[in-house]
Amino acid sequence: MEHCPKCTSTNIRKDGKVNGKQRWLCKDCTYHFSVMHIGKPSKLKEDAIKLYLEGLGFRAIGRFLGVSHVSVFNWVKDAGTKLDNLESSSEIAVIELDEMHSYIGTKKTIVGSG
Repeated sequence: MEHCPKCTSTNIRKDGKVNGKQRWLCKDCTYHFSVMHIGKPSKLKEDAIKLYLEGLGFRAIGRFLGVSHVSVFNWVKDAGTKLDNLESSSEIAVIELDEMHSYIGTKKTIVGSG
């Protein structure tokens, strides 16, 4: 639910559209404002990244959260580019690969009667 950014009241109503964005009018302070955020909530993106770090695959996370697996992949990729180089002082014992990283080579199928 939207709220007024000036007085934080939820007593608002729709007040037309400007450039395709919904405008709102606060009935308490008569302040006009537009929708502030377009897209998925940052909490959902954080949850997707946490599930990825726990070992779930992109498709499983997408099914669980009700979003596209491509969106999950893009969120994880963006989060990874924001991090600095991470190095571990201990030796790595186990490596787990996801479906996006495990496809190696090309399809070798023979179609037709050769």
